[in-house]
Amino acid sequence: MEADGHWLTFLVLMLPFAGAAIAPVLVRFSGHNAAWLLALIPAFMFYHFTGFLGPVADGETVVAGYSWIPSLDVDFSWYIDGLSLTFALLISGIGALIVLYAGGYLKGHAHLGRFFSFILMFMGAMQGLVLADGFLTLFVFWELTSITSFLLIGFDHAREASRRAALQALIVTGLGGLSLLAGLLLIWNMTGLGSMSALLEAESALREAPLYLAALLLVLGGAFTKSAQFPFHFWLPNAMEAPTPVSAYLHSATMVKAGVYLVMRLNPVMGDTVAWETILPIFGGTTLIVGTLLAVRQTDLKLMLAYTTVASLGLLVMLTGFGSEKAAEAAVLYLVAHSMFKGALFMVAGGIDHEAGTRDITRLGGIGRAMPITFAAAVLAAISMGGLPPFFGFLAKEEIYAGLWQGGGWSGLMTLVAIVGNALMFAIGFAVALKPFTGPEVETPKHAHEGPVLLWLGPLVLGVAGLLTALASTLSHRFITNPMASAVVGEPVEVYISVVPHVGLPLALSVITIVLGVLAYLMLARGREAMAATLKAIGWGPDQGFDQAVRGSVRFSSVVTGIVQNGRLDYYMTATFVALALALFVPMILFGELPAVPAFPDLRFYEWIVLAIAFIGLGAVLYARDRLTAIVSLGIQGFAVALLFMLLGAPDLSFTQFMVETLSVVILALVMTRLRLSQADHRPTGEKAVDITIAAACGAALGLMLLRVTQVPFDDTLSVFFAEYSRAIAHGRNIVNVIIVDFRGLDTLGEIAVVMIAGLAILALVRIRAGKPIAAPKGEG
Repeated sequence: MEADGHWLTFLVLMLPFAGAAIAPVLVRFSGHNAAWLLALIPAFMFYHFTGFLGPVADGETVVAGYSWIPSLDVDFSWYIDGLSLTFALLISGIGALIVLYAGGYLKGHAHLGRFFSFILMFMGAMQGLVLADGFLTLFVFWELTSITSFLLIGFDHAREASRRAALQALIVTGLGGLSLLAGLLLIWNMTGLGSMSALLEAESALREAPLYLAALLLVLGGAFTKSAQFPFHFWLPNAMEAPTPVSAYLHSATMVKAGVYLVMRLNPVMGDTVAWETILPIFGGTTLIVGTLLAVRQTDLKLMLAYTTVASLGLLVMLTGFGSEKAAEAAVLYLVAHSMFKGALFMVAGGIDHEAGTRDITRLGGIGRAMPITFAAAVLAAISMGGLPPFFGFLAKEEIYAGLWQGGGWSGLMTLVAIVGNALMFAIGFAVALKPFTGPEVETPKHAHEGPVLLWLGPLVLGVAGLLTALASTLSHRFITNPMASAVVGEPVEVYISVVPHVGLPLALSVITIVLGVLAYLMLARGREAMAATLKAIGWGPDQGFDQAVRGSVRFSSVVTGIVQNGRLDYYMTATFVALALALFVPMILFGELPAVPAFPDLRFYEWIVLAIAFIGLGAVLYARDRLTAIVSLGIQGFAVALLFMLLGAPDLSFTQFMVETLSVVILALVMTRLRLSQADHRPTGEKAVDITIAAACGAALGLMLLRVTQVPFDDTLSVFFAEYSRAIAHGRNIVNVIIVDFRGLDTLGEIAVVMIAGLAILALVRIRAGKPIAAPKGEG
């Protein structure tokens, strides 16, 4: 359906960027209270997108936009269905809570305005990503999320760890973005379709394309790096160096789910193949197990949650690629549940750190009485994370087991992987929610007390939302999970799971998971020691490998730079002219484009005279005894060409050639006389022979190319165009002048800039006093 009043949706997409522009000003005048005003931006976005719930639930889709690059058939367009709408609601709804939370968490921070600006820019980028219809629009917003997340992760830029984490995230996700771009361009080329809506309508066109596997691998390269799939998982926990509002938003509900969104979006057109149903479950299942085991090792609350986020992303990828309708439904349910409970728990961890002064779980205990609201929010979120009724996480876990067990050959193994992963996440979730708040009171760096409303409002709302969405599962399914699952599967889907337990194998597997989770919770300290010993024994890991890769690339670039940028001008000149000769000769030889031998022209007597002048000048250059004579002799060649232009009826061009040659000779002579160079060329004969050979090759290559060009039939399209429109459009009678000044005015401006820069460089050389050495940079020889 074409959106009515689609200008409003465009305004909503641009609204976060406008908010980013005014955020520093608002903070300057109202301090952290600006959070209440800035939160109205995502709140309005959330309200706007709720207006699409009814039509989308009825099976409609919204496609609208504006022409962006008409010549390439590229539009700035958006596509709203159950999948993109759910993401839009999560991004804007949780975004409003995060803006409020940041106002309390960073109260008094010197750069609070800048933080709000960054977070709103990221919000706009993420919103544009999930709603993008055109491939180019998707890629632009995809990369914008990488750039804005770099700014957010490195917000505390004075700390080396923050800078490293930001750079690492940018490199990993940036390389993945290039992979995605290649994949999208390949899909565009194979199918001729440049938008998601058109691709989804084509159904099996992509699966049947000859380069489907290459496109799949390239697209998954972008998705796996963005969603931190093994072995690219290491950047996400390191990104916990960012302030907690960033962790709660980017790394639980938004950015890290961009890859999952892409996989879900392409499931109808790239799924249902052996490659899809093999790669995704293997990498997703591996990420699930690796993430949960690494979470057991941690004592920092944010790192514990970060590694379980990695695990959850692996679970989502595994479910999406599993190939059954039930598994896709489970992925949808779990994605919504995870966004709520993980966002809440991250904010709880930040609240504990803010009010108690530490996130180390071994240094926390008994603060529940001092922070009762935060404790309540933590318990609500942990119950959902643990998959206990009557929370939305319970619905997700039941559907996970129903979807995996009903699958094909992978069902047994994937079900076992899910049980182990969910049990460990159960233990971590309750460890974060219970251990800091229960037990004997432990002395903390700061006297623990309940934080201001901005710190506990967000986690409490998300914790309660996890309960209400489950209790009202009929409404949740109608407006959220049914449309979203239908978009992921590619056909209408009905989700029926409710909070009422249904006796069967999924319930039995849930009970087993809970029992294993309780045992893991009770043995968490011993498990932590065991994992620490195991990781120490293994030693090397992807995070260390990243540092080694960076150091290796720096060393390699230093070696290459030492070879190709060694400070010898003669080496640069030689390499340039060798490359020129090869670039001209090789294609002509390989593709049989050498020119035919031309007939000798019937020259008039004055043309013979000009030709003789040119040869005399050439001989003067070759046999000159000193450099100055050679330079002056070079001008003879240019004057001979200028005479030809004049004789052939091009006085303007001839005058220009005379001026250029005269100035070139004068400037070169002036510069050469001011440089400390020997008057004559004293190079050995061998070096001269090499240079003569290269020069002859370049001359021959250029001559052959010009001959070949003149033998091609003349296309007078441009000549006719300029002759016809120079007077009509540019109001000029001199066609040459009109071309230079109007039709290619920017090119002329660039040439003028080049001449100006060259002139400044020459002036600097001329002003060097004779005998005065040029100072080398400090620290260099």
